[in-house]
Amino acid sequence: MKSGIHLVVAAWLALAASTGLSAPAFAEGVAALSARINALSRAGKYAEAVPLAQGQLDSLEKKYGPDNRDVAAALNNLAQLYGEQGRDAEAEPLLKRAIAILDKVSGLNSAEAAPELNNLAALYQRQQRYADAEPLFRRALAIREKALGPNHPDLGQSINNLATLYEKLDRHEDSEPLFKRALAIYEKAAGREHPAVATLLNNIGQVEKVQGRYAEAEPLIRRSLAIREKALGREHPDVARSLNNLADLYERQGRYADSEPLYQRAVAIRQAALGPDHPDLAISLNNLASLYQAEGRTKDALPIVQTTIASGRMQLRVALPVLLAAQRQQLLPSEKALDDALNVVQRATQSSAASAVNKLAVRLAAGTDRLAQLVRRDQDLASEAEAIDKSLLSAASKDRAKRDAAAEAKSRARLAAIAAERASLQKTFASEFPDYAALSNPLPMTAKEIQALLGADEAMVLFAVAEKESFVFALTHDGVDWTSVPLGAGALSAKVAAFRRGLDIGKAQDASGKAGLFDLALANELYATLLGPVESLIKDKRSLLVAPVGSLTALPFHLLVTAPPPAAIPETFAGYRDAAWLLKRQSVSVLPAASSLKASRVFARKEQSTKPLTGFGDPLFNPSLEGAGDNRTAVKQASRALVTSAYTDFWQGAGVDRVRLAAALPQLPDTADELNAVAKDLGAASTDIHLGADASESTVKRAQLADYGIVYFATHGLVAGDVKGLAEPSLVLSIPKQPSAFDDGLLTASEVAQLKLNADWVVLSACNTIAGDKPGAEALSGLARAFFYAGARALLVSHWSVDSEAATRLTTSTFDRLKADPKLGRAEALRQAMLAYLKDTSSPRNAYPAFWAPFALIGEGAAR
Repeated sequence: MKSGIHLVVAAWLALAASTGLSAPAFAEGVAALSARINALSRAGKYAEAVPLAQGQLDSLEKKYGPDNRDVAAALNNLAQLYGEQGRDAEAEPLLKRAIAILDKVSGLNSAEAAPELNNLAALYQRQQRYADAEPLFRRALAIREKALGPNHPDLGQSINNLATLYEKLDRHEDSEPLFKRALAIYEKAAGREHPAVATLLNNIGQVEKVQGRYAEAEPLIRRSLAIREKALGREHPDVARSLNNLADLYERQGRYADSEPLYQRAVAIRQAALGPDHPDLAISLNNLASLYQAEGRTKDALPIVQTTIASGRMQLRVALPVLLAAQRQQLLPSEKALDDALNVVQRATQSSAASAVNKLAVRLAAGTDRLAQLVRRDQDLASEAEAIDKSLLSAASKDRAKRDAAAEAKSRARLAAIAAERASLQKTFASEFPDYAALSNPLPMTAKEIQALLGADEAMVLFAVAEKESFVFALTHDGVDWTSVPLGAGALSAKVAAFRRGLDIGKAQDASGKAGLFDLALANELYATLLGPVESLIKDKRSLLVAPVGSLTALPFHLLVTAPPPAAIPETFAGYRDAAWLLKRQSVSVLPAASSLKASRVFARKEQSTKPLTGFGDPLFNPSLEGAGDNRTAVKQASRALVTSAYTDFWQGAGVDRVRLAAALPQLPDTADELNAVAKDLGAASTDIHLGADASESTVKRAQLADYGIVYFATHGLVAGDVKGLAEPSLVLSIPKQPSAFDDGLLTASEVAQLKLNADWVVLSACNTIAGDKPGAEALSGLARAFFYAGARALLVSHWSVDSEAATRLTTSTFDRLKADPKLGRAEALRQAMLAYLKDTSSPRNAYPAFWAPFALIGEGAAR
C-alpha cells in the first residue's frame, strides 16, 4: 500500500460520523471531556487520549449500566482510538458491543447507529474483508439518506466511505461519481477550505492517479495539501497523508528528485506525531525505501527495510527487491538476506488453507490426548463464534420487520456461553500446558529449517507476487536460490487465465484448426518465467513441492512445458503426447504454504485407518426423482457440467431455494459408476458407498469417517470466489424433501471443518474444487481449508470439470499403484497414473491434457 484513498474524518465537522468520535448526549462536563479526547485523537496523541476514553467508558457504565446509548457512543470512541493505532483486534469487539446496545435500545434505523456501522465497516475494510464491509457501509448510507436528507454532511461522509471501498476493489467507475457527490455536499456545508474537502479532493486525485491521468490528479492533490497545511498546521498527520500521495504521484512519473523530500517530510511528521509503532509511519517508511531502491540506493533503503521487518510492518513489494539487491551487492550475508526474505514471504502469504493445516498441526503436536482434545474444542468454539457473529451482523443490517428476534437472542446467549467456555480453556492451557502458547504461534522457518525437512530427491519452490514483479525461491536439502520474476500480479493472472482456457473438455473434440485448444507455447513460456530461473537447482529432483500464491494457485504446474514445442497447437491430439511436460520429469505436490511442510511432516498422525474407502456420489438433487430407477440413469453424460455458482445464488432467507438449485444442477449418474469402480478396485464394502438419496448430509455427518483412509466425494461444488454474506463454498449432496439445519443438501465448508477425519486422501471429483471463479481467488480456501482442518493429510482435487471415465481411471490407477508400493508416495503414484493415461494410444483424445491431467495433489505427497 503506497498511498491512500481514505475515509472522511467527520470529527472535523464536529459531527458524529464514521471515523470521527461520536458526541454522547451526556452532561456538559462529560461532553467537554469528549471534546478533549477528540482533539487529542486529531493530533495523534493516542497515549493521552486512550486512558481518558477508557475512563469515560468506565464512568458511564457505572452510572448508566451496560445497555445505554451513551455507553455505546463511548465504546465507539475508544474503538476508534484503537483503530487509529492499528489495534483492530481490540477495536472490533468494542464496536460490535456498541452496535448490539443501539440495536437493543433503539434499533438500527436511526441516524445515531450509522457511525458505529460505518466504523465497523471501516475496520473490515482495513483488514481487506470487503465482502463484510460493503453491506454495513450500505446500511449506514441508507439510514442517513432517509434520516438526514440529500445534503447533510454526514450523508456525504457515508457516500465517501462506500466510494472508498469501491476504489479499493478497482471499481473506478463506481467510486468516482460518489466521491464527486460527497465533495459537492462538503463544499456546500463546510466551505471550500475545510479539511474534509481536502480529503475528498485527495480521494478524487487518487482515482485519477491510479488510472494514469497524472495531469488531472496533480492539482487536486496539491490543493488538498494546501488546505490541510493552512487549516491544520504543517506538522499534522493529515498533512503527511497528502505529502505521501503527492510524492507517490511524482514517483510514478519518474520525478524522484521531487518525490524524495515529500516522503522524507511525511516520515518526519508521522514519527513525531504518531510514534514509532503506528501503521501510517510504516507506510511512509516503506514508500521511502521503495523510492531509494528505484533510484538504485539499496544502501539507504536497507536499514529502513530492516526496521519494518523487525516491527512486522514490512511490505512484500518493498522488502524483497531491497533484500535481493542487498545480497547481490554484499551489503548483507547471503544467508541473512535469504532468511529475512523468507520471513517476509511467510508472514505476507499465509493463506487460510495454510492456517488450517497449522491448526491441525497444533492439535496433533499437543501430544497428550487430553490436550489435543482441548485444543480442538477451543478451535471449534472459535469457528462457531465467528459464524454466529457474522450472522448477527448480517441480521443487524436488515430492517427490523425482516428479523427473527428470538433466533438472534438465542445466538447472543450462545456467544456468551462460548466466551465463558473459551476463557476457562485458556486458564487450563496456562496452568496445565504452559508450552502450548509457543506451539500455537509458530515463527516463520529459516532456509536451513526448511531444508532439513526435505528429502534428498525433493525440491521446494515458493512464490511471492507483488504488483510489478514476483519472486521465486527454490530449496533442496543441500542448496538454495532465489530471484525476481518480471511479471506482477495482473500480468500473471492474465497468463494463467489464458493457460486454463485450453482445458475445457467440451471444446476438445478434435485438434483441426481449433483456436481454443491448449497452448503449448504459453505453457513453455510460463515454465521459463516461473521455474526457469531456478531450473539448475530443481530439475534433477524426483519430487517438486510448490507453494503458490494468488493466481498461481489456479495454475496446474504439472502441465508446464520444459522445452519449446514444435508448434503452439499441434495438428492432432497425438502431438500433445510428445510435449516436454513437467510431469514427465517430476511429480508435483501443492502446499498451501511453506509452514504446511512442517505441519505435515513433524506433527503427522501415525495411526492407520481401518477401512479402505467411503464414498458419496450421484446425489439426488430433485427429491421427486427418488425411486425413478432406470429412467434416471438412462442417459450418461460424456462430461459432467461444471457448476461454479455462488452459494448466494440459491440462498433464500434462512435456507436454500431448492427449486432453483435442483434446476441448475444436472444429475450425475455417471459418478455412481465411478465410485463403484473405485470401491471394487480397493475392496471397499458396498455399504460404504452412498449413492442417490443416501448421498446426503445426514449420511456424511453420522458416518464414522475417521475409520477410512480415503473419503471420496463425486458431486458438484459451489466454490469460493464471489461468495458473500451467509454463503460458503460447499459440496452439493442429496437435497431432502424436508430440509433442516442439520441437512439442507449443502455440506458447507464450516460443516466440513466439524468432521473428524483420519484420511490419507480426500478426493473431490466432478468440479473444479481447486480453483476459484477466476485466477487470483484463493484457490485453496473454503473446502480445502476445511478438509485440512478436519484431519485430511492430502486432497486429490480437480482443476477443471472432469470427464467421468477419466476420473475413474486416474483415481483407481493412482490407488492401485500406491497399494502395490506404499513407499511410492501419493504424488508419484498420481504422476504415474497420469503418464500411463497420456501414453495410451487406444484413443486419440488420451493425449489431450484436459483428459489425463485434471487432478492435483494438495498437501503431503510423500510416502507416510
